[in-house]
Amino acid sequence: LTLTLSDVFGREARLTDIRGFSDTRQVLVYAKVTNCFTKEMEQAIFAGIPTTFTFFVNLYEERDFWPDRRVAAVVVRHTLKYDRIRKLYSVSVGDGKEPVAFQELEAAKLAMAELNGVGLYPVGDLKRGRTYYLKLKAKLEEIRLPMRLEYILFFVSLWDFETDWHLHRLSIGS
Repeated sequence: LTLTLSDVFGREARLTDIRGFSDTRQVLVYAKVTNCFTKEMEQAIFAGIPTTFTFFVNLYEERDFWPDRRVAAVVVRHTLKYDRIRKLYSVSVGDGKEPVAFQELEAAKLAMAELNGVGLYPVGDLKRGRTYYLKLKAKLEEIRLPMRLEYILFFVSLWDFETDWHLHRLSIGS
Protein backbone atom coordinates (compact mmCIF):
# COMPACT_ATOMS: atom_id res chain seq x y z
CA LEU A 1 0.00 0.00 0.00
CA THR A 2 1.38 3.37 -1.04
CA LEU A 3 -0.17 6.52 0.34
CA THR A 4 0.51 10.12 -0.46
CA LEU A 5 1.03 12.51 2.41
CA SER A 6 -2.20 14.27 1.43
CA ASP A 7 -4.07 11.01 2.04
CA VAL A 8 -2.61 10.69 5.51
CA PHE A 9 -1.88 14.18 6.79
CA GLY A 10 -3.83 16.50 4.47
CA ARG A 11 -0.73 17.74 2.65
CA GLU A 12 1.24 16.36 -0.22
CA ALA A 13 4.96 15.87 -0.54
CA ARG A 14 6.20 17.17 -3.87
CA LEU A 15 9.34 18.02 -5.75
CA THR A 16 10.06 21.72 -6.22
CA ASP A 17 12.92 23.94 -7.37
CA ILE A 18 13.89 21.42 -10.04
CA ARG A 19 16.85 22.62 -12.06
CA GLY A 20 19.05 20.82 -14.49
CA PHE A 21 21.92 22.22 -16.47
CA SER A 22 25.28 21.23 -17.81
CA ASP A 23 28.66 22.35 -16.67
CA THR A 24 31.66 21.63 -18.86
CA ARG A 25 31.63 17.92 -18.01
CA GLN A 26 28.17 16.66 -17.03
CA VAL A 27 24.46 17.29 -16.60
CA LEU A 28 23.81 18.36 -13.00
CA VAL A 29 20.45 18.04 -11.23
CA TYR A 30 19.07 20.06 -8.33
CA ALA A 31 15.68 19.57 -6.63
CA LYS A 32 13.96 19.76 -3.26
CA VAL A 33 11.18 17.74 -1.61
CA THR A 34 8.69 19.88 0.29
CA ASN A 35 6.04 18.87 2.85
CA CYS A 36 7.96 15.69 3.57
CA PHE A 37 8.39 15.70 7.35
CA THR A 38 5.65 15.25 9.93
CA LYS A 39 5.87 15.70 13.69
CA GLU A 40 5.60 11.92 14.11
CA MET A 41 8.53 11.39 11.76
CA GLU A 42 10.59 13.94 13.67
CA GLN A 43 9.80 12.17 16.95
CA ALA A 44 10.83 8.82 15.48
CA ILE A 45 14.07 10.31 14.11
CA PHE A 46 14.81 11.76 17.55
CA ALA A 47 14.23 8.27 18.97
CA GLY A 48 17.04 6.99 16.71
CA ILE A 49 15.03 5.47 13.84
CA PRO A 50 16.84 6.08 10.52
CA THR A 51 14.78 7.65 7.73
CA THR A 52 15.66 7.27 4.04
CA PHE A 53 14.52 9.28 1.03
CA THR A 54 15.20 7.78 -2.38
CA PHE A 55 15.40 10.07 -5.41
CA PHE A 56 14.85 8.58 -8.87
CA VAL A 57 16.36 10.77 -11.60
CA ASN A 58 16.06 9.97 -15.31
CA LEU A 59 17.33 11.83 -18.36
CA TYR A 60 15.38 11.41 -21.61
CA GLU A 61 16.09 12.48 -25.17
CA GLU A 62 13.00 13.79 -26.92
CA ARG A 63 12.53 12.18 -30.34
CA ASP A 64 10.09 12.86 -33.17
CA PHE A 65 8.10 9.90 -34.49
CA TRP A 66 9.70 7.54 -31.96
CA PRO A 67 9.25 7.03 -28.24
CA ASP A 68 11.58 9.21 -26.20
CA ARG A 69 14.83 7.48 -25.28
CA ARG A 70 16.01 7.19 -21.69
CA VAL A 71 19.65 8.21 -21.73
CA ALA A 72 20.49 7.87 -18.02
CA ALA A 73 18.97 6.77 -14.74
CA VAL A 74 20.36 7.48 -11.27
CA VAL A 75 19.04 6.49 -7.86
CA VAL A 76 20.22 8.59 -4.91
CA ARG A 77 19.47 7.70 -1.28
CA HIS A 78 19.65 10.17 1.60
CA THR A 79 19.48 8.72 5.12
CA LEU A 80 18.93 10.79 8.25
CA LYS A 81 19.96 9.37 11.65
CA TYR A 82 20.14 10.87 15.11
CA ASP A 83 22.88 9.96 17.59
CA ARG A 84 21.36 10.53 21.04
CA ILE A 85 24.71 10.22 22.81
CA ARG A 86 26.56 12.79 20.70
CA LYS A 87 23.33 14.78 20.11
CA LEU A 88 24.07 15.01 16.39
CA TYR A 89 21.98 14.40 13.30
CA SER A 90 23.80 12.88 10.36
CA VAL A 91 22.78 12.76 6.72
CA SER A 92 24.46 10.28 4.44
CA VAL A 93 24.22 10.16 0.68
CA GLY A 94 24.49 6.70 -0.81
CA ASP A 95 27.55 7.46 -2.93
CA GLY A 96 30.10 6.44 -0.32
CA LYS A 97 30.81 9.92 1.02
CA GLU A 98 31.20 10.44 4.76
CA PRO A 99 27.91 11.46 6.44
CA VAL A 100 27.53 15.17 7.21
CA ALA A 101 26.75 16.00 10.86
CA PHE A 102 24.31 18.67 12.02
CA GLN A 103 23.46 19.94 15.49
CA GLU A 104 20.02 21.20 14.44
CA LEU A 105 17.23 19.04 13.06
CA GLU A 106 16.10 21.78 10.64
CA ALA A 107 19.51 21.86 8.93
CA ALA A 108 19.58 18.04 8.71
CA LYS A 109 16.06 18.00 7.24
CA LEU A 110 17.11 20.52 4.59
CA ALA A 111 20.14 18.42 3.63
CA MET A 112 17.97 15.32 3.58
CA ALA A 113 15.34 16.81 1.27
CA GLU A 114 17.64 18.39 -1.34
CA LEU A 115 19.49 17.10 -4.36
CA ASN A 116 22.50 19.38 -4.83
CA GLY A 117 24.29 19.00 -8.12
CA VAL A 118 23.88 15.28 -8.70
CA GLY A 119 25.93 14.31 -11.75
CA LEU A 120 23.71 12.50 -14.22
CA TYR A 121 25.42 12.09 -17.59
CA PRO A 122 28.51 13.28 -19.50
CA VAL A 123 27.70 16.37 -21.59
CA GLY A 124 30.06 15.24 -24.34
CA ASP A 125 27.89 12.17 -24.98
CA LEU A 126 24.74 14.25 -25.63
CA LYS A 127 23.72 15.38 -29.13
CA ARG A 128 24.01 19.13 -29.56
CA GLY A 129 20.82 20.91 -30.56
CA ARG A 130 18.57 18.12 -29.25
CA THR A 131 15.98 18.52 -26.52
CA TYR A 132 16.35 16.56 -23.31
CA TYR A 133 14.23 16.42 -20.19
CA LEU A 134 14.54 15.21 -16.63
CA LYS A 135 11.95 12.97 -15.02
CA LEU A 136 12.23 12.87 -11.21
CA LYS A 137 10.44 11.34 -8.26
CA ALA A 138 11.19 11.01 -4.53
CA LYS A 139 10.07 8.26 -2.19
CA LEU A 140 10.27 7.79 1.55
CA GLU A 141 11.48 4.25 2.09
CA GLU A 142 9.48 1.90 4.23
CA ILE A 143 10.83 1.72 7.76
CA ARG A 144 11.61 -1.66 9.28
CA LEU A 145 11.42 -1.82 13.04
CA PRO A 146 12.19 -4.58 15.52
CA MET A 147 9.00 -6.50 16.35
CA ARG A 148 8.53 -5.00 19.81
CA LEU A 149 8.69 -1.45 18.44
CA GLU A 150 6.15 -2.08 15.65
CA TYR A 151 3.38 -2.23 18.26
CA ILE A 152 4.49 0.98 19.96
CA LEU A 153 5.15 2.98 16.79
CA PHE A 154 2.26 1.78 14.64
CA PHE A 155 2.10 5.13 12.84
CA VAL A 156 5.24 4.43 10.84
CA SER A 157 3.21 2.26 8.48
CA LEU A 158 1.81 5.57 7.23
CA TRP A 159 5.26 6.68 6.14
CA ASP A 160 5.28 4.80 2.85
CA PHE A 161 4.77 7.66 0.38
CA GLU A 162 6.17 8.95 -2.85
CA THR A 163 5.83 12.09 -4.94
CA ASP A 164 4.43 12.20 -8.42
CA TRP A 165 6.83 12.13 -11.35
CA HIS A 166 7.95 15.64 -12.34
CA LEU A 167 9.30 16.69 -15.73
CA HIS A 168 11.84 19.42 -16.36
CA ARG A 169 13.03 20.34 -19.87
CA LEU A 170 16.70 20.91 -20.70
CA SER A 171 18.32 22.32 -23.79
CA ILE A 172 21.87 21.20 -24.44
CA GLY A 173 23.68 23.66 -26.71
CA SER A 174 22.86 24.20 -30.35
